[in-house]
Amino acid sequence: QVEKRLELVKQVSHSTHKKLTACLQGQQGVDADKRSKKLPLTTLAQCLMEGSAVLGDDSLLGKMLRLCGEAEDKLAQELIHFELQVERDVIEPLFVLAEVEIPNIQKQRKHLAKLVLDMDSSRTRWQQSVKSSGLASNLQPSGAKADALREEMEEAANRVEICRDQLSADMYNFVAKEVDYANYFQTLIEVQAEYHRKSLALLQNVLPQIKAQQEAWMEKPSFGKPLEEHLAVSGREIAFPVEACVTMLLECGMQEEGLFRVAPSASKLKKLKAALDCCVVDVQEYSADPHAIAGALKSYLRELPEPLMTFELYEEWIQASNIPEQEKRLQALWSACEKLPKANYNNIRYLIKFLAKLTEYQDTNKMTPSNVAIVLGPNLLWPQADGNMTEMMTTISLQIVGIIEPLIQHADWFFPGDIEFNVTGNYGSPMHINHNANYSSMPSPDMDHTDRRQHDQARRPLSVATDNMMLEFYKKDGMGVRVMDTSWVARRGTSGVRKASSTPPATQPPAPPADLPTTPHSPIPEQSPDISATPSPLLTSFGFPPGAER
Repeated sequence: QVEKRLELVKQVSHSTHKKLTACLQGQQGVDADKRSKKLPLTTLAQCLMEGSAVLGDDSLLGKMLRLCGEAEDKLAQELIHFELQVERDVIEPLFVLAEVEIPNIQKQRKHLAKLVLDMDSSRTRWQQSVKSSGLASNLQPSGAKADALREEMEEAANRVEICRDQLSADMYNFVAKEVDYANYFQTLIEVQAEYHRKSLALLQNVLPQIKAQQEAWMEKPSFGKPLEEHLAVSGREIAFPVEACVTMLLECGMQEEGLFRVAPSASKLKKLKAALDCCVVDVQEYSADPHAIAGALKSYLRELPEPLMTFELYEEWIQASNIPEQEKRLQALWSACEKLPKANYNNIRYLIKFLAKLTEYQDTNKMTPSNVAIVLGPNLLWPQADGNMTEMMTTISLQIVGIIEPLIQHADWFFPGDIEFNVTGNYGSPMHINHNANYSSMPSPDMDHTDRRQHDQARRPLSVATDNMMLEFYKKDGMGVRVMDTSWVARRGTSGVRKASSTPPATQPPAPPADLPTTPHSPIPEQSPDISATPSPLLTSFGFPPGAER
């Protein structure tokens, strides 16, 4: 039984030794320094460190390459230590077992077989000698020859006995040492476990450093990212694309016909979005193309994972828009505004204030609150549902317009107080005070239409937008969405018509619910009971005092 197992164990040990040797990445049988030079991980680490030196630590990629290069070099050192230990404690003992110990026992077995043959041959010769001597004299064999043959036979039998004993001892030793042989494989697993533990510890140690570098890097994409994540990373209150686009439009786009309606150049829009993702914007380059700026703003709002007015409040917004009575509808919309998260509230307030400022120039840009709501509403609120989004948005477009239009018309009632559009101070835009700012680079809304055209032409080239392009903006009659209102042209000089529809309700908005925070936003101050008898700047058409009405 032992002899049969000898050959099997030899075969298994030989094949295992061969495969284990093939697993070694370093050169077998050399010291650690020479092994390290030809290790693939070492080569990778050197490549990463060289790349880091080329890019420099002032770039995020350079920092990443340096940290990863150092980590890979440490992993290479751990791998070298692991392979040396496997080679010493597993591979070499297996080689000795398969190529030395078992072959020695097998050689001993062959030697025993040879000795047995020699003993049989000696016995045969002695027996033949005895037989021939007995036939000749019928006497006991005698003489020197017979004695020599007998001694030879006895010596051969003695050698056989010694060899058999030695072979038996070797075989018993082999059986007894099977536990030791099995221990080679236990050692292999233990060494591997220790190597992987150390490697994991190295990786877990460097991973927080890599993440810290990533998080500390401010130049992160903003398009398509959650609003809260972008604000937290950039340390801002207003999203960078929103502020950048609004402040640039305040400087160069308020007079543009069909702003937010006319489609920009696809290449210009793509370039501007990429620049905004890098937080680098050349204001001068885009000052002559406000449609690209407006398109980038719409794209940012549309690509948010969750609309600015949130999925959670979607049903409440829609229900508020369905209330037939204007006073109650506005109260419901105000209540929904107050429930917005702080980040969303700050950004929607900022955006609505800007859109209200934009509609002050509707005589020139033809963007009434209704028209602005039609083109921007679907980018501010949409349902959280699967299916055909185009059909769904067409169906609910009227409701969304009914939400956004009052917010723009009564911006100072929904969001009382002044607002600084240029929060970071990078664009030179003035402060907005109740939509009645004094722009040095922009004509006043009260300026005559002809003078305003001349001012705009002197300031920058005319836009490609035309009246015809605006008049072509229709919705299907069955969807309940109005054709864009351009009848204001016939009503120039009679702002009373618009004032009647833009006047906020005289009712005090309800107090915020007790479970909502009171600091982020607050309702307008208390008004006197006889509010209709005492005109207030807050309740006029676009925030102008009565004396400033056209």
